[in-house]
Order: sequence, then structure tokens, then C-alpha cells
Amino acid sequence: MAEVAANHRLLGSAATWKRLPAAFIVTESIMLVLLTCLSLAVIDGDTLKCDGERLRLLGDGAPNVAGFDTPETYRPKCQAELELGRAATSRMKELVQTPGLRIEDSGVRDKFGRKLVAVRLPDGSTAGARMISEGYARKWYPGYRANWCA
Repeated sequence: MAEVAANHRLLGSAATWKRLPAAFIVTESIMLVLLTCLSLAVIDGDTLKCDGERLRLLGDGAPNVAGFDTPETYRPKCQAELELGRAATSRMKELVQTPGLRIEDSGVRDKFGRKLVAVRLPDGSTAGARMISEGYARKWYPGYRANWCA
């Protein structure tokens, strides 16, 4: 059991997995893939382009389970959404200039074929979490429908 705990992050508490037979221990391997971009551009508040490939940013959640959303700058539903989207884009441009920033590839793509990535700031937080905390974005979850015009 100690080897399993050392090599994997256990889901649940130690008290829980000690009571389960070994065949039922649920583990999750940790693997991190970092992207290196010769050219990094901000498309909008939640989309980047790395060497010509579009990337959809994740927040602190798992791919397709939880994330963040920013107002649209392409085909906004109202003037307020356009202005909020421009502000979010501007803030993301500032964040990607942070020295020590890392782009972590989740290995998952969204329905448009974009890689789902986390942009990790030097303090360990994600750009998505920072955008939410500063009011430029909202938490995203399956079934979420944005209304930036209300």
C-alpha cells in the first residue's frame, strides 16, 4: 500500500482506502505535459494561439467538467458583452506576459478540436482562477449558458 500511495495520488482519505480490498483502490496517475510556444497570442479571454494552434484554457477544474468562460468578442450578443470581452482579453494579455508562466496540456480536446490547457502562473494558481477572482470570467460547467447582457 505504501508503494501505491507513493506513486499515485489516492482518491479519498487513507481511512477509506485501507478498508477496501486492493482490487478496489482507485488511483490516478499524475502526468504533466508542458507546451513550449515560439509564438503565443491571445485570441480572447479564454483562448490562446500557440504557434498557430488554438488552445482553450481550463480553470482549476477537470477537462469538460469545470472551467471558466469569458464574454465573447467575436459575435457578441450585445454591446456590454463586447466591452466586457475586450476587458477580459486585455487582462489575459497581461497575464500571459508573466515571467515563469507554464502552459500545461491536459491531453484532451474540446468539441472544436482545441487542446484544453491550463495556464499556470508562478504562484501555482491558474489564469482561469485569476480571471474569475478578478471578475473577468465566470465558472463554467456542463450545461452552463452565458448571459453577459443581463
